[in-house]
Amino acid sequence: MPIKTILVSQPQPKAGKNPFENLAGKKKLTVDFRPFIHVEGVEEQEFRKERINLADFSAVILTSRNAVDHYFRMAKETRFTVPDDMKYFCISEAVAYYLQNYIVYRKRKIFVGKQRITDLIDILKRQKKEKFIVPCSNIQRSIIPEQLEKAGLDFQNATLFKTVCSDLSDLEDVKYDMLVFYSPSGIESLLKNFPDFVQNDTKIAVFGPTTQKAVEEAGLRIDIKAPQPGTPSMTMAIEKYLKDNK
Repeated sequence: MPIKTILVSQPQPKAGKNPFENLAGKKKLTVDFRPFIHVEGVEEQEFRKERINLADFSAVILTSRNAVDHYFRMAKETRFTVPDDMKYFCISEAVAYYLQNYIVYRKRKIFVGKQRITDLIDILKRQKKEKFIVPCSNIQRSIIPEQLEKAGLDFQNATLFKTVCSDLSDLEDVKYDMLVFYSPSGIESLLKNFPDFVQNDTKIAVFGPTTQKAVEEAGLRIDIKAPQPGTPSMTMAIEKYLKDNK
């Protein structure tokens, strides 16, 4: 069956940064975007049950923009004034620049990694006197606390936001030839919204080994995997599949 329609389980990228646009034009496809999951902030009352006092920490490790947003949101809701001498350790430049939404960037102590927590560890090791707070979600990647513990740092996770399944009930009668997933949470959302989902001829494309594992555990068939040798991106993998299955 020819592929004509694709649903990508993510928000639509900004114009000019959407590789699916080129793929759709080249292959005459209809590509829709719909986030299967979304982020919700943990309420102040729920946060207080963790018995964490933001004032006890002299440094904050920020691994995403969501972490930035919800750290400052919770500070405001708990009436904690973030001190000017707070140290910020950001996993990437993008996260560091995002801090400008909340602080005067040039007047703060900001340390920046390259992209991964392992890149930030050497910087953190030089600050062992600090007590670190790590704003995170309910599905924090295990490598983050593992690396921080291995480095012997004094830190505490603070669950300030959570990833939850979006309501997809309006898609119940809408059929797509291909579904594209980038995270295990996307698969969880699919099955929560449509517990009687039957794959049949629907193609499933997955990005990354953890997403692949989630699809396999759900008993579904994987038709396209990325990244792979020669197809490092999802759009490249899909284009190759379409070429090989004319």
